[in-house]
Amino acid sequence: MSSADLAQAIGRELPFLRRYARALTGSQTAGDNYAAATLEAILSDRSILDGEDDVRIALFRAFHAIWQSSGQPVEDSELSTREQRAQDHLRNLTPNSREALLLRTIEELRFDQIGRVMQIDQTEAEELVTIAMTEMSNAISGKAMVIEDETIIAMDLKGIVQAMGHSVTGIARTHSAAVELAGKQRPDLILADIQLADGSSGIDAVNELLADMGDIPVIFITAFPERLLTGDRPEPAFLISKPYSEEQVRSAVSQAMFFASTEGLEA
Repeated sequence: MSSADLAQAIGRELPFLRRYARALTGSQTAGDNYAAATLEAILSDRSILDGEDDVRIALFRAFHAIWQSSGQPVEDSELSTREQRAQDHLRNLTPNSREALLLRTIEELRFDQIGRVMQIDQTEAEELVTIAMTEMSNAISGKAMVIEDETIIAMDLKGIVQAMGHSVTGIARTHSAAVELAGKQRPDLILADIQLADGSSGIDAVNELLADMGDIPVIFITAFPERLLTGDRPEPAFLISKPYSEEQVRSAVSQAMFFASTEGLEA
């Protein structure tokens, strides 16, 4: 593959690497820093992509090499209260299980592909995903709010969240309804669509809620995830593409709850 073709192929996969890195670190800044370090490593030594024909797998494998070699460091002094709480929980997870879970549920990789990314065998990848789902779903429970104008999807999301042991404060179909609902009971987590029933924006609704209520983790659900991963403005750490699977929602909710900081959460 020529350098130009490789650059184009990496460019197509970069938004998804950034999405994964942010979900893994729980931080836009930290995630983007790891993604940037991966690109710098490839520019310095293209051979790190050798041995893998799938550019996406090669890119994620290069990311993981950097992630592992760095020791996944976290400077506690630079963390917000929310991020510190999250790291306290993460230290109790089985090593590598969270990475495997995200690769499976958010990036929708097959188990053999996860093995190639993490340089483990397929059986171990399957075991790590199972362990992560169990440990994370049992770790925290809290209150979720759904902002979604499609009734079937809204009820589906509500059912998934409740089945995980969380409560749902309600469902809002518009920007104004979301503000009103959040005013009645502060959520620990928000699941939000981008385009709402009256033409209003789920992004605007979330921004207003965060400005008023402070730091609440948000999962955006959209058919066009690349539109939120442009690097031009603050971007979500948790992003699910439509159509989604129950496994994706469960994973994202578990991940996001790790970064909630309200007193209503039970550790």
